[in-house]
Amino acid sequence: MTPAYIIIDMLITDMAQYQHYMAAAPAAVAAAGGEYLVRGGRFEALEGQWQPSRMAMVRFSSYEIAKNFYDAQMYRAAREMREGATQFFNMVLVEGVAAPV
Repeated sequence: MTPAYIIIDMLITDMAQYQHYMAAAPAAVAAAGGEYLVRGGRFEALEGQWQPSRMAMVRFSSYEIAKNFYDAQMYRAAREMREGATQFFNMVLVEGVAAPV
């Protein structure tokens, strides 16, 4: 199965409100079989004009599973907890590369 990744760039403006999302999202990720690879942490732009604020990346075993995670009731509830806590929350789903056999 080819893995898929959800990559997020966000700017948190209300950390107290965002804490509710941070408490709920990991359980939704785990329930879908996802794994956080990046969640905050140090970074720097090496090329181009992109200046991210806070990054996260989650790996899923397939594109379809990642889509199902995003649409699942458990994650929809977590997203509702995030409302009003960020200036922006950009999320992209990208299919990975199949591992060589």
